[in-house]
Amino acid sequence: MKILFAPLNIPLRRRLQTAAVLQWVFSFLALAQCCLAGYVLLCVSDWWVLAALYAGWLYLDRDTPTSGGRRSEWLRNCSVWKHFRDYFPLNLIKTVDLDPGSNYIFGFHPHGVLVAGGFGNFCTEASGFSSLFPGLTPYLLMLPFWFRVPFFRDYIMCGGLVSSEKASLSYLLSAPRGGNVAVLAIGGAPEALDARPGALTLQILHRKGFIKLALKHGAQLVPVFSFGENELFDQMTNPAGSPLRWLQDHLQRLMGVALPMFTGRGVFQYSFGLLPYREPIHTVVGRPIPVVQTPSPTKDDIDCLHSLYLEGLTTVFEDNKDNYGIAPDKHLHFI
Repeated sequence: MKILFAPLNIPLRRRLQTAAVLQWVFSFLALAQCCLAGYVLLCVSDWWVLAALYAGWLYLDRDTPTSGGRRSEWLRNCSVWKHFRDYFPLNLIKTVDLDPGSNYIFGFHPHGVLVAGGFGNFCTEASGFSSLFPGLTPYLLMLPFWFRVPFFRDYIMCGGLVSSEKASLSYLLSAPRGGNVAVLAIGGAPEALDARPGALTLQILHRKGFIKLALKHGAQLVPVFSFGENELFDQMTNPAGSPLRWLQDHLQRLMGVALPMFTGRGVFQYSFGLLPYREPIHTVVGRPIPVVQTPSPTKDDIDCLHSLYLEGLTTVFEDNKDNYGIAPDKHLHFI
């Protein structure tokens, strides 16, 4: 395989962009394991008292990930995220104003391999979320497993990440004064296994739990489509029924975490690696779908609102695809 190396005279700003994305990829793929290993080493060292004190803190703080987390505006506004934004670049597009007196569920599509658009737009202020949507506070929901990892849980909560448990979503949507935005990657871990350039298949037909909670709390639904999300990485061919896909599905059911076999570019060469390609990401926030609060929604209520959501998501995609390089004959495929 021929390796295409990066030129030596790359401008400093691009080096900083690459460094920003490199630390993000490391945080996503390896920081949790390093934090866990560090905690184990602390337990068996002469400083085991600190580990014991932190264990007590974990117990006392156990409900925080399901109660809005503990965000840090300093971390969200850190300049490293501006370099992260400019690497792709990353853009957040508003179609209408949103009332800060309501609570919202942003349905984020597609999941992609590493949810780069979801993180960059809603866990940092690099794309100007607070300026575009004044009075609203975004929370990106993440698998509960990660909030059990020592030290790592505290870091990710600083960015506004919270647990994806039902209790966590209910807490956000029940805020009496409104202003909360729960951002859900609806397709979840299984959809990541189909994330590759050109893919427009979304796992959503049987995902209705968020619809039920929206009805119970009267939270408005907002479809969000991130153009370019699936263009960031290549992935090994893994069609349904293949040995690789069987193994991935089995591990996903066992651990709750998807393991896509992906590749991108490297730091000093462009042929292979774990960094995403420099492809633009345009995250379009669609029009809200009004929801009438229904404390005990029926199956018909859920199915009806689910259909309206699919229509709204399709509209966001069709109205914007020409602007972002999607061919006119390409359409979303729901499974």
